[in-house]
Amino acid sequence: MRLADELIELGPEAGVEGGQLLFQGTPAACAALSISQSRTGAYLSRRLAVTRDAKSKAPDGAWLSVREARANNLRDVDAKFPIGLLTCVTGVSGSGKSTLVNDVLAAAAARKLNGAKTIPGKHRQIENLDFFEKLVQVDQEPIGRSPRSNPASYVDLLTLLRDLYAQVPLAKIRGYKASRFSFNVRGGRCERCQGDGAIKLDMQFMADAYAPCPSCGGRRYNRETLEVLFHGKSIADVLNMTVREAIALFRNIPRVMDKLTTLDAVGLGYLTLGQSATTLSGGEAQRIKLSLELSKRQQGATLYILDEPTTGLHWVDIQKLMDLLFKLRDQGNTVIVIEHNLDVINLADWLIDLGPGGGREGGDLIYAGPRASIEAAARSLTGAALKRWRHPAPMPR
Repeated sequence: MRLADELIELGPEAGVEGGQLLFQGTPAACAALSISQSRTGAYLSRRLAVTRDAKSKAPDGAWLSVREARANNLRDVDAKFPIGLLTCVTGVSGSGKSTLVNDVLAAAAARKLNGAKTIPGKHRQIENLDFFEKLVQVDQEPIGRSPRSNPASYVDLLTLLRDLYAQVPLAKIRGYKASRFSFNVRGGRCERCQGDGAIKLDMQFMADAYAPCPSCGGRRYNRETLEVLFHGKSIADVLNMTVREAIALFRNIPRVMDKLTTLDAVGLGYLTLGQSATTLSGGEAQRIKLSLELSKRQQGATLYILDEPTTGLHWVDIQKLMDLLFKLRDQGNTVIVIEHNLDVINLADWLIDLGPGGGREGGDLIYAGPRASIEAAARSLTGAALKRWRHPAPMPR
């Protein structure tokens, strides 16, 4: 952004709260705007920064260790990840980060902890996986490939809503069970669109197009089901609500509120509950996955692995993501993040830097330790980048 000729900023928020042109001009002009005019400019000028609200932590002697990793370009790498901390694995593209974390560590952990049949990359040994009860890998892949998938169904909120609507007096009188309020089974759904809310139009040699169902008008349910109301709202009305609107409606239903407030806390209060999974960005899908984890009863002892989670995210969203990751850490979990973003690397408890280059020029452990010491590591390109990041060059005018 700092090197671009022109910036165009949209906002001020996301979803229904965005869509306005806030600024167009040079990066220097954007950086000169007040925080109320442009949060992008405030981050460019360093008046705002991604910060860590949680306390910093140091290793306490418990380590998850990978011994003699030699998959792909790794050269007998011995890497130690502090248990209970947030570790960033860094290095240029092709340095071996994904091989070490995903192909070796995550594959071995998935095999041991989750019963997966994955074959880990070559290594001699991984020590102390017994410290963990399960592995959770959080990526930016869609939460579902079908238009039927949505945030409410992914976080199990839809199950609670179906149960709630089945308790409404009219539903009891008519003998409706919770399944009546599912758009995936016969009974309560619109049969013309089979609960999709849209009719697929085959466009022959072009991509398929969709049109709202003429029978239900896109509401997914049949007329009888939509007659069942909770505080004047049908289940279709609720699925068309944003998370924040739903919080106002269900404020006296604790189990529903737990799911809603967690979605709002991860910065997704603007999403509609029934929004198709295929329309969600990678960052939104990632935060929905984290929301599901946070809404569970945390026992600690979970290994979380994220691969470049900040791809495509604004600083505001990165701040929300880091707040979530440190919250998971403080609940007794271990978080390992592959990352290029210097704002994130700067906040990590521990760094593991691979390199020095990519491909055949990578595969070595260049640095392992706290953030404070990496700038002194002679071979670390990450350390050199962090030093320049702390003292940015002036923006062209």
